[in-house]
Amino acid sequence: MTNRIDQDDGFRELMAIRGRGMPSRDEVDIHGADPLFTSPFRIGETAAMALAARGVAANDLWEIRTGSRQRISVDVRAAAATSLYGGDMTQCKDANGIYQGIPYSDAMRHMVSLTQPWRTRDGGWLLPHTNLPHLEKRVLGVLQCASSVDDVRAAVAGWDADALEDAIADAQACAGKVRTPEAWLAHPHGAYLASRPVVEITKLADGEPEPLPAGDYPLSGIRVLDHTRILAGPTAGLGMAEHGADVLMVTAPHLPQVASFVRDTSHGKRSCFLDMDQADQAATLRRLVKEADVVIDGYRPNRLSAHGFGVEDLLALRPGLIHVSVNCFGSGGPFGDRAGWDQVAQAVTGICHTQGLALGAGQPQLTPVFMCDFLTGFLASYGAMLALARRAREGGSYRVQVSLCQAAMFLQRQGLIEGFADAPNRLTPAEFDALAVYDDDTAYGDLKTLGPVLRMSQTPCLWRGTTPTLGSAQAVWLAR
Repeated sequence: MTNRIDQDDGFRELMAIRGRGMPSRDEVDIHGADPLFTSPFRIGETAAMALAARGVAANDLWEIRTGSRQRISVDVRAAAATSLYGGDMTQCKDANGIYQGIPYSDAMRHMVSLTQPWRTRDGGWLLPHTNLPHLEKRVLGVLQCASSVDDVRAAVAGWDADALEDAIADAQACAGKVRTPEAWLAHPHGAYLASRPVVEITKLADGEPEPLPAGDYPLSGIRVLDHTRILAGPTAGLGMAEHGADVLMVTAPHLPQVASFVRDTSHGKRSCFLDMDQADQAATLRRLVKEADVVIDGYRPNRLSAHGFGVEDLLALRPGLIHVSVNCFGSGGPFGDRAGWDQVAQAVTGICHTQGLALGAGQPQLTPVFMCDFLTGFLASYGAMLALARRAREGGSYRVQVSLCQAAMFLQRQGLIEGFADAPNRLTPAEFDALAVYDDDTAYGDLKTLGPVLRMSQTPCLWRGTTPTLGSAQAVWLAR
C-alpha cells in the first residue's frame, strides 16, 4: 500500500526544512481528501501536511526526551475544518441544554461586507481590509468615503489599483491589489518570497545546548510568550499549547480584539494584561522574556522594536531564545514593512483570482475560509519546535519567520482539484461530534468546539484548563 506522504510534494518540502530526511513510512498517516469547501484549492490536504509536519517536529522533541517516536495521524477533512471558526465550529449550550451555533457579530459581518475585491478605474481589482476600527478609519480616510458597501465600491472605482494599494500602505493601513499567480511571482516581492523557504529558520547566535525541561509531553516545561492577536499568531501558540507548553498570552486592555477569535484561539493558554507604554509593566514583560523559551511576535514589522522589544532586545535579555515572527509579507522584500491580513494575502498572491475564475464568478473571490491564517499558524509552531530541537542538540538562539503570503504560495504549489461545486463547507454533525471537546463554565458559556485534529499515539494533543478571558491570569510563569 502506498503511503500518502510519499506522494505529497508539500510534505517533502516541509521535511526539507527540518533537514533530517523523511520520517519512516509507518510514522505518519495522512488520510482522506478534499474538498470540504467550495474551492479549487487543496485546503484540507495542505493543512494536513502542515499539521503532520508539526507532529514530526513534536516527535523529534519526544525522541530527545525518551529515545522513542510516536505514530502520527491526520484526517484531511478534519484538518480542513480547522480553517473554520466561530459559529461553524464553536457552539454554546442554550437555556434548554442544547448546543447551538454562535452567530457572527454585526461588526464581523460589516467587515466582511467591505473587505472584498472592488473594481478599480484601470480595470483591476483592489481589496481594502477594514478589520479593527482604527484600520477601517485609515482606509476610509484614504478613500474619502463613508463606511458602506456602495460608498467603498464607488471610491475604489476612482483609483488605479497600484496607486491605491500604495496609498493605503502609506497610511499604515491594509489593502491588496488582486494579481494573478503569474503576476505575483513576476512581482519583485513575489519573486523574493519564492526564493525563500516557506518557514525560515535562522541561527542568530551560538550558545550551549539547552536540555528540555522534565515532563510528560513534547513541550512540557517550555514557556511561550504569545504576543499576538487575531488568528495566525494565536494559532501558533495554540498548537504549542496542544503539545504541553505553558503559553501565556500578553496584550493590553486598550488594544482592539475580535471577541470570537480570542475565544477560539485561547484554549489551553493563560492570558495577562501588560501595557508596554507603562514603565513598570514593561519591566514585568522583560522579566517574563528572561525566563521564556519562545516569543511569538504577531505585530506589524518593527512595531515591537519601537517599544524596546525587537529581536536584538529580546536576545540580549534571553540568550537562547526562539523568536517567531508571524506577519503578512514575510522576512524582507519591497513589501516587507507592510501589514496585512488573510484576505490581503489571498488578493496579492493570486488566490482570489483563481477562486473567482474557478467559480465562474466573473470577478475575483475570496475562499470560504481564512486558510492562510490557520496554515501560517501551523507552520509557525512547526518552525518553533524545529528550532527548540536544534537548541537542545547544538545550542544557540534562533529566529523563525512565517507569513500569510508564504502560506498562500505554499497552498497554491499543491495544485488544484475539481468537483468542489457541491462541497458542504462544514462537517456533518456526526463528524463534528466525533472531534468536539466540551469546555463548561467559561466566560463565554458552556462550549462545544472542534478539538485538536492532530493525533499522536502516546501524547494526545489536548487543551489544559478552561478557555480564559483576556487578562484573567497573573503575569508569571507556571512552576516547572
